[in-house]
Amino acid sequence: MICDSFLINENKNENQIINNELNKFSFKKYLNRALNVCYIGAGYVGGTSSSVMAYKCPIDEVIVTVCDVDIEKINSWNSDNLPIYEPGLEEIVKDRREKNLFFTNDFDRAIYSADIIFISVGTPTKKRGIGAGQAAELSFIEKAVRKIANISRNSKIIVEKSTVPCKTAEHIRAILTANQIRNNNSKENINKKEINYISLSRSSSNSTLNEEFSNSENQNILDNTENASIHFEILSNPEFLSEGTAVNDILYPDRVLIGGLQTKEGIEAQNILSQLYSYWVPEEKIIKMGLWSAELSKLTANALLAQRISSINSLSALCEEIGSDIQEISYACGLDTRIGPKFLNASVGFGGSCFKKDVLNLVYLSNYYKLPEVAEYWNQIITMNEYRKSRFVKNIFKKLFNTISDKTITIFGFSFKKNTKDTRESPAITVVLSLLREGALIKIYDPKVSEKQIKNDIIENCDIQNYNDYISRIKVCSSCYEAADCSNAIVICTEWDEFTLVNYRRIYNFMLKPAFIFDGRLILNHKELKEIGFFVEAIGKKFDF
Repeated sequence: MICDSFLINENKNENQIINNELNKFSFKKYLNRALNVCYIGAGYVGGTSSSVMAYKCPIDEVIVTVCDVDIEKINSWNSDNLPIYEPGLEEIVKDRREKNLFFTNDFDRAIYSADIIFISVGTPTKKRGIGAGQAAELSFIEKAVRKIANISRNSKIIVEKSTVPCKTAEHIRAILTANQIRNNNSKENINKKEINYISLSRSSSNSTLNEEFSNSENQNILDNTENASIHFEILSNPEFLSEGTAVNDILYPDRVLIGGLQTKEGIEAQNILSQLYSYWVPEEKIIKMGLWSAELSKLTANALLAQRISSINSLSALCEEIGSDIQEISYACGLDTRIGPKFLNASVGFGGSCFKKDVLNLVYLSNYYKLPEVAEYWNQIITMNEYRKSRFVKNIFKKLFNTISDKTITIFGFSFKKNTKDTRESPAITVVLSLLREGALIKIYDPKVSEKQIKNDIIENCDIQNYNDYISRIKVCSSCYEAADCSNAIVICTEWDEFTLVNYRRIYNFMLKPAFIFDGRLILNHKELKEIGFFVEAIGKKFDF
């Protein structure tokens, strides 16, 4: 019979779970084993989310397995050199790896054993075909879903963790329904094991979701559901991670959204996932909502954050013309409790894998549903972001006497923000390529980004015929001091704390004169730099000193 902890008390409020002691809930008590959770995709979202989940759940209660087709990536997760950098992540992985956290290329076993599957594969912007440049590329989602359908022999909860367009769950459901295998004494054997399991089955088309737990006799998984149809319930559980603070974002989330169809089956699935998160997330921060609302909430959140950045960046250009200070304006506006101070820091522009992609996805959806005015409104955020980067580069060119050919420009920072080695959509890429086109010699220092990654970003974003020339004019350095030696100008592209602590007097002494600093992140003490002898330029400021 269904576990009472997953039932809806129909005599009370529909959304109230029968379990007054949420913190004492135990999957193992009802399953006679740990709950099996599978993440498909070992990238930034899958790798980080799965690791923290394993860390916060009791080892004997929840087993988390992360699978990916990229053998090199999985090997990296199983090594001392993780594929991504996040403060605190390495310690968490090492604490739980091979205990209740496993990284593998064995999709079949991971999917076959799973009770809950999180799909956390990439959904980049399409590069060709219908919707190219705006719509999300969902081919990785579809491949993952087909794999689930082909391997599964018992019912499962499928969770959208990747950022997806609205109504993606409909496509997932259609693929699963068309490809699912009915469990009628199937002869296939995928590493058969005798285990207890969660079986989400429907005895008829109009029945409620029957959440069955096998008895202590440990019947075989294939035989247990001899006459039962496999049922997949699909939920949306978008991530709201900020690179550089992702571990804390998962440990102490503002909210956890769980979207599902508001059927009895969908509500029960939401309650099961809610129980999983309840190991470390307070009940009041676990928000249940409709499936389509959860999908759109993720796109909307990123679009609104990107909007704030582009709004303050648009004003930074005005400040540079009339002599206002954008930091003073940001501070003044941030004191208004209706506005708040977050994401009001002017900069060379936003980057990362999410903001641009999700805003463009929103633009595409608006056009798809024939809302051109809505599409144009959101598209202006991207236009302003590109304008801010272009204006920054033009100012460098202007201040260096309208020529930078054969001049050495030092780039401090190549990741799109501090505390990460992620370079996707980094403003530094645009700045470096623009300077290279003008004939500059480039020296780059970033405390986390590798030379290999920098070169990969250059080749992916330039014309192939220019690649060898560009690479010949780039030197990746191992310190700020090496990068600034004999340089004409320093350009701050990433707000690493390290850049605020270096000895700029020492740096000035070894630079060519006049020595320039272009602060694209507003992290330096501009008055002190001016006193040292630097010519200083900064986003959203017009200096009188």
